[in-house]
Amino acid sequence: MEKIIGIRFKVAGKIYDFNCGAYVLNTGDQVIVETENGLCFGTVAIPPMLKEKKPESEPLKKVYRPATEDDRRQIEKNKDLESRAFTFCKACIEELGLEMNLFNIESNFDTSKLTFYFTADGRVDFRKLVKMLVKEFRTKIEMRQVGIRNQAKMCGGIGRCGRELCCSAFMTRFEPVSIKMAKRQGLSLNPTKISGVCGRLMCCLTFEDGIYRKPGEPVQNDNHAEEESNLE
Repeated sequence: MEKIIGIRFKVAGKIYDFNCGAYVLNTGDQVIVETENGLCFGTVAIPPMLKEKKPESEPLKKVYRPATEDDRRQIEKNKDLESRAFTFCKACIEELGLEMNLFNIESNFDTSKLTFYFTADGRVDFRKLVKMLVKEFRTKIEMRQVGIRNQAKMCGGIGRCGRELCCSAFMTRFEPVSIKMAKRQGLSLNPTKISGVCGRLMCCLTFEDGIYRKPGEPVQNDNHAEEESNLE
């Protein structure tokens, strides 16, 4: 038996299992955990529970320790670094004339890596940009191109319903969305009325779609469904 705990690193992000060890933790507690990218700062989303360990499964990473005030101050320092990196990178993009939209930067806990998130219509040759960033910040640089839905999830905002975007508030993954869902629900097919702030079909079209389906109608029968890879 293992004492397993669920840790979330981002709001509405995926929950990962970790070995809790001897620590007594509750939902909402902040912790430092061991990951493939080094130590990371996370929040307890699922309290500890005992689970049977599968023989073929790999050992879970461990909770390194509960977060301290020093760790929280480090997070604030990381935010300052991310802000400086964003301003510098935007200036470099303009200088190099790259057709890309930088919208977010994340630093891992020990600042050993900076991840730059951007959108673009096609592939972007950012080799010169990476060299400029490495020279400036002396750390590992990762450029990650994501879809427009993932941009909306990370940036957040208010939907046409007047509430926080579903994707940034509670959705952990994107489900396929199609125009057939709007037709089944008797909604206007005007793109401006069934599209979200990202310009794609609204994710909430999937929430009640099952109610409008005919008995026995398969779920995955919609052609040309909009779907994007999930950002963990």
